[in-house]
Amino acid sequence: MSDVRGQLPLSVLPSWSIVTEKRRAHIARVVALLHTWATALALSPPEVQAWVDAGTWHDALRDADEASLRGETGDHTSPFGMLHGPAAAIRLSGLGEARDDVLDAIRWHTVGQANWTRVGRALYMADFLEPGRAFMQADRAFLAGCVPLAFDQVFRQVVRMRIEWAIREGKGLAPETVVLWDSVR
Repeated sequence: MSDVRGQLPLSVLPSWSIVTEKRRAHIARVVALLHTWATALALSPPEVQAWVDAGTWHDALRDADEASLRGETGDHTSPFGMLHGPAAAIRLSGLGEARDDVLDAIRWHTVGQANWTRVGRALYMADFLEPGRAFMQADRAFLAGCVPLAFDQVFRQVVRMRIEWAIREGKGLAPETVVLWDSVR
């Protein structure tokens, strides 16, 4: 449950969250974007809540230390930056969160997942398109404005842009990212 104006009070994040103020601001911008899109798309109240919850919780453990995240996930091989989503999904599931689409959105938001429902796709886009990021601001703002009009097309473009960035920066592509690209191209 987040405030629809994009404010993210301390009480909204789970008590086990480990986030800096900078991260909290990012989460608030992601939630605001998701809520804007959900409203424009006239989604049902349960789907709006799923989008907002996924946005609120996606980075709940982003600033946790590596040992904690590896302990939470049992994953000792994935890059450290890919562990916070799975760790948050595991924690949420253990606390009773039962919406698989929300858990999958959170679990895979850094690399993508080909079988996502709209909540996963929306989170993936909002995490990339939120206006606080300093790169390609005009292009990303344009795409963010197009989401309610061309959801699938913007999603494909965001996947492409994220893959291009990873290649340009010399990062590897997770197998899930490759499968995602194959599913949308």
